[in-house]
Amino acid sequence: MAIGIVFAGVVICECICSQTLQQSNQASLDRKIELAVRSQFDVPGNCDVKIGSRTASTFPGYDNLRVTVSQGSKTSELEFLISTDSKTLARLNKFELDSNPALAIDVQGRPIRGNPAAPVTVVNFDDLECPACAYIHQLIFPAALERYGDEVRFIYEDNPLVDLHPWALHAAVNATCLAEQSTIAYWSYVDYVHTHGQEVSGDTRNLQKSFSALNRIASDQVPKANLDSNRLQSCLQKQDRIPVIQSMKQAERLGLNFTPALFVNGEEVRGLTKLDDLWQVIDRILRQSGIDPPKPETREPGHSSE
Repeated sequence: MAIGIVFAGVVICECICSQTLQQSNQASLDRKIELAVRSQFDVPGNCDVKIGSRTASTFPGYDNLRVTVSQGSKTSELEFLISTDSKTLARLNKFELDSNPALAIDVQGRPIRGNPAAPVTVVNFDDLECPACAYIHQLIFPAALERYGDEVRFIYEDNPLVDLHPWALHAAVNATCLAEQSTIAYWSYVDYVHTHGQEVSGDTRNLQKSFSALNRIASDQVPKANLDSNRLQSCLQKQDRIPVIQSMKQAERLGLNFTPALFVNGEEVRGLTKLDDLWQVIDRILRQSGIDPPKPETREPGHSSE
């Protein structure tokens, strides 16, 4: 009887010691995970990091692990994969391939410059009062059409930054009025405004002067493109912003709080400063479509040979 009690006591002691060791090991592992998360994600010292429990994953050799970062009432949950030997922590980024908003930009009814059936589409979210937009516009045209001919089409969406540019929205509405009657009139107006911004800006304290200048520039397209003058004047006076706002909402969904913003077949071209940056993207996409791009030019378009 005495032996049985001692034996039972030994078993109980071993269980307690084992649990203590496991808890110690888990605490050590949790601390390693916390340090890794703080280091890799620059988590401030005043934030708490809580390590969750493991759950089964669909990746062989790994478990799911949720880590919660909190500061006061604000929390953020991060999903990780941790190897079954507890030596590797991985961060998995999952992308839904069919939900990329850049592939769903609605260009229905927008004026097209170039071949409507071109294999490459360049969409530019434009602000007609934006100096950077004016620079890029003049850089691209007519060079792009001369280089690529029928292989590329250009479509502009409106994204007037109204907090920075007081007449940009009015300019975009006028462009929409012209687009209702003529693609040629639309592009002629856009070309002019992007090269005569100072003519429109005038006195920033008197926006009506800028609006009048924009209306005059739009009206100048009537004889050039054989437009219905009465219809155009009615549209200019009405200043219906709905189509422009719809375009602005698309820009918002894309996270665009800047202009210009160019997308080539859904691929954003960031930091465009020279034509070659755009050419490289278009050339690559043409090759992927089985089309040989134009041979590299020996000099920049517009560069004098003198």
